[in-house]
Amino acid sequence: MTKEFLQKIYELTQNGAIFAVATVVHTEGSSSARAGSKAIILPDETILFGWVGGGCVESAVVQEALNSLKDGKTRLITLNLTDEISGVGMPCGGSMQVYIEPFFTQPHLVILGHGAIAEALAELAHILNFFVVVDDTTAVKERFVHASHLITDDTDYTNFPTAPETYVVVATQHKGDEKAIKSAIQKGVRYIALIASAFRAKLVLDILREQGISESQLKTVHSPAGLDLGAVTPEEIALSVLSQIVALRRGGSTKPLEEVKRPP
Repeated sequence: MTKEFLQKIYELTQNGAIFAVATVVHTEGSSSARAGSKAIILPDETILFGWVGGGCVESAVVQEALNSLKDGKTRLITLNLTDEISGVGMPCGGSMQVYIEPFFTQPHLVILGHGAIAEALAELAHILNFFVVVDDTTAVKERFVHASHLITDDTDYTNFPTAPETYVVVATQHKGDEKAIKSAIQKGVRYIALIASAFRAKLVLDILREQGISESQLKTVHSPAGLDLGAVTPEEIALSVLSQIVALRRGGSTKPLEEVKRPP
């Protein structure tokens, strides 16, 4: 593994990129690549760096890399280089095994606002391995020790960064709710939580409708946010919201496990 390869991986992860790494783990007979050869493959089918073989080998590896990025699973593929018909179309007289691993950046949790619930969200999200962004003009590092990124000069909530997987929690304490939600909707994030009462949430959503936000766009807004845990304290409310986010990420049913995994 070369220094240049590691540098490319570092740059991609720092920039929030999604990619796959293909590694030749075994070869037999004639093959252009050798065990240990690597390639970095992007979602647009570009081989950014490295090489695992030319022609049909490359095409087959890229296709499996794309499949890996779709389902999030690693795979070990065997390529037949001896049969032009049933193999990969290159009768080189050998075979090779390639291990393909998808890489996804940390999910982003963007907290718009401040207060006890926001602070609890940042701490719990850090434990769950989220990249935590706090966007609020009053935010200080001492109150958000585990935040990866603080933004304190964004008065209209338009400058927060997004990643392929971003979840936004609006905790502005009723100051700028509409502005914050509208910005998150325009950025195309998949989940927006509004920390507010049911009455307040209805008022905010009605204002957004008046501003031209469609019903399909409003479907990304969850309020009152979170799962019904009977939460009372700021920490419990934060847990409720993050539980909903985890369920959405992982495809959870939110049902008790004793119902879902009960033995026959």
